[in-house]
Amino acid sequence: MTSHLPGLGGLRGFEAAARHSSFTKAAAELGVTPAAVSHLVREIEDQLGVKLFSRSSRVVRLTPAGEILHQAATEAIQSVSRAVARLRDAAGRQRLMVTSSPSFAAKWLVPRLDRFLLQHPETDVRIEVSQRLIDFAREDIDIGIRFGDGVYPGLRADRLFHDTMFPVCSPKLLKGAHPLRHPRDLRRYTLIHVDWNAQGEIWPNWEMWLRAAGVHKEAGGARGIHFTQTDLAIQAAIDGQGVALGDSSLVADDLASGRLVRPFDLSLKGPSHFAYYLVCPASTAEQPLVKAFREWILAEAALMANPVAPNRAGKRPV
Repeated sequence: MTSHLPGLGGLRGFEAAARHSSFTKAAAELGVTPAAVSHLVREIEDQLGVKLFSRSSRVVRLTPAGEILHQAATEAIQSVSRAVARLRDAAGRQRLMVTSSPSFAAKWLVPRLDRFLLQHPETDVRIEVSQRLIDFAREDIDIGIRFGDGVYPGLRADRLFHDTMFPVCSPKLLKGAHPLRHPRDLRRYTLIHVDWNAQGEIWPNWEMWLRAAGVHKEAGGARGIHFTQTDLAIQAAIDGQGVALGDSSLVADDLASGRLVRPFDLSLKGPSHFAYYLVCPASTAEQPLVKAFREWILAEAALMANPVAPNRAGKRPV
């Protein structure tokens, strides 16, 4: 049966040509000539007795049969690549692959990661920063940190935080000609937004906070700068560009350092079932390195149970 399977070299040439829709670009990637790529593809077509590409003078396009083989070839090459990487790691240091959203990685995970490495100096941790959901069955990822409802079939999910949202700003906004002392003073400042919604849920936003503070008509909640990532909104606040609504976990370090202050006590809770979760396949949850990372991150998250006390310099209560 295996004698009828294309060789790995041929599959690599075919996969590259399919991905680029070009023999020339595939050849440049593989360091061979376009004629060599064409020859590899032709050999597979002859071996399987099907046409994989429809060819024109400038481009090549996959046939239905080519689409089927392309998907399988991509999965096979990725699987072999992961296996080779793990074989190399097996001869040396342990490796842990973690995926996280950009905001969580920048504002929480990376600043604390050295503490895990001090406990496990023999381990290399690799962080993939991405918003996309990971398919653990197909990708070389050990642990994911996701923001969602905690319902992940086939995965173990451990909740990290119970976040609240409240205004944060640079300390310099509490001073000057128009100091920020009462929620109605927000009308003089740019509001920094994070546009977020998922599965029909709305995370607390400025309009909701201003209504709760009783100044919606005075301050107006829709104006300002809009971001799609929380870390960018927090950085804009640190830079003094306006006032942001900060997630309690993601602004904790900036509050503790004095880069940000919390001018008002009022905070809002998000949907109770939405939170940051550490997730991993149930089948690998008790592997020593995965378990060690989970226990470490849960211990770090437990330190967030008592939020940083608000910095009230120059403020008046809401």
